Amino acid sequence: VLLVESGGGLVEAGGSLRLSCTASGITLDNYAIGWFRQAPGKGREGVSCISPSDESIYYSDSVKGRFTISRNNTKNTWYLQMNNLKPEDTAAYYCAAERGICTVIGDMYYGMDYWGIGTVVTVSS
Repeated sequence: VLLVESGGGLVEAGGSLRLSCTASGITLDNYAIGWFRQAPGKGREGVSCISPSDESIYYSDSVKGRFTISRNNTKNTWYLQMNNLKPEDTAAYYCAAERGICTVIGDMYYGMDYWGIGTVVTVSS
């Protein structure tokens, strides 16, 4: 199984980026998929998770209203549209997939089976 992120880069505050994650070796129909991030010197943060049939979507409070998660199962790809980016959004972003539903405990998503290698987003002030 391989998950590959793309779309990271440098953007000014207030700008937008769209991250993509394409999976090979699994079929997304039965997987919850999510996005996580880790800023320098900080722990991993759950950003968003969406259930296999899109019936449940979760966002961290820090990105709610600015980020949108979506998926295209026919392309085995999911996305994170990030608008109104802030310097505090600077981090390495990782996609992940979990067979079944999103396992949400508090503000974190657990149980991910597969992870991408990450893409870096840098937001300048």
